[in-house]
Amino acid sequence: MPTSHKNKTFATFLALLAGGLGAHRFYLRGSLDKIGLMHVASVPIAGLVIGLMPQANEFYKLLPVAISFLVGYLETLIIGLMPDEKFDAAFNAGSGKKSDTSWIVAVLLVATMLVGTTALILTMTRFVDLSYTGGAYG
Repeated sequence: MPTSHKNKTFATFLALLAGGLGAHRFYLRGSLDKIGLMHVASVPIAGLVIGLMPQANEFYKLLPVAISFLVGYLETLIIGLMPDEKFDAAFNAGSGKKSDTSWIVAVLLVATMLVGTTALILTMTRFVDLSYTGGAYG
């Protein structure tokens, strides 16, 4: 019995937009994917930090979600740069169709680099600012 064909471009798009919530993992691997559930768990963990430490800086309250989105950006690059043959072997083994990636994936990868590196640099600089100066620079 053939399985549904997973689209590499759509998976890359999902990872870029909602990778921090694991949408791409659920699309590719199903609703019980453990890493996808870890992405989803970052939201209640952030809520737990907010509830237990209301006096903490906003950066620390949102850090679990920020880390989840940074990992999602990395997974976007991994999916987008994966050769079509390897993608089909991993996710489309029983579909009977072959993937044919277009230029749209390249645009999504450039957007991922722009957004992901900006988010990573901002996260690292804010962490260093809070760790060493106590937030003296903002």
